[in-house]
Amino acid sequence: MASSPYLLLVPAAVAMGAVALYPLIYSVRASLHHYRFGRDFGSTGLDNYRNVLHDSTFWTAIGTTAKYVGLAVAIETLLGLGLALLVSRELRFGGLIRVGLILPMTIAPVVVGVIWRLMYASDIGLVNPIFSSLGLGSPNVLAHEGSAFLAVVAVDVWEWTPLLFLIILAGLQSLPQEPLEAARVDGAGPVRSFFDHTLPLLRPVLMVAIVLRLIDAVGTFDQIYVLTKGGPGTATQLISTYAYNTAFQFTQYGQAAAMLVSLLAFLLILMAFAVRVTRRAARETAA
Repeated sequence: MASSPYLLLVPAAVAMGAVALYPLIYSVRASLHHYRFGRDFGSTGLDNYRNVLHDSTFWTAIGTTAKYVGLAVAIETLLGLGLALLVSRELRFGGLIRVGLILPMTIAPVVVGVIWRLMYASDIGLVNPIFSSLGLGSPNVLAHEGSAFLAVVAVDVWEWTPLLFLIILAGLQSLPQEPLEAARVDGAGPVRSFFDHTLPLLRPVLMVAIVLRLIDAVGTFDQIYVLTKGGPGTATQLISTYAYNTAFQFTQYGQAAAMLVSLLAFLLILMAFAVRVTRRAARETAA
């Protein structure tokens, strides 16, 4: 029967609807209602969205999220590209190196946060003794705004560089070899060959990797909450932690839902733009 393949997809579609579509619909509905202390006091129209737009702390969290995501993803992309170029060569124990590089990605984000919180701890951690042995004093990394922000970025880079590495490595191994071999025959060195041939061919893969990581990084919550809970002050307060605090500390569930629905709308626009750019880059590469 022609419809048999589609019938086989029904269980998966029902499961996806249960775990993705229903919570989305519920969140949109919640963003239009006034909830307080677990009670629904009725519809408020767009009042929650107006309150969000006039909330200065929300815009501060947006700015912190943008800085966090931009810095972390930029570093992860550069490191992932460098590691992929290195490992794509024939290396002794290359398989073990690959396994070692992807291990951080396999650890649950909450566990990563706990591990690094212990490492950053001023009394039992490893960071303060290292700084002290270098004559730089004991920085107490998570207690200061600037160092705390860089510390949480470092944790994200440690955990998620392997994802960029894997995607870029797969892209490198799938590139056509004819242009690269022709460039070598013409006398092009490794650097020129990379910028003239490898990087343009790799551009669609890089775009996909960066967009996927951007979308994932915007919703970072686990590590931040375990490490700093958004502090000190608002130095590491991302939109995810601010929405969490708004919902569960200040019991303004409708306003928190409005924040996250607004963030989702922004991500959908970003995804549409990224898909358009990626398709254009793929067409240009094919041409």
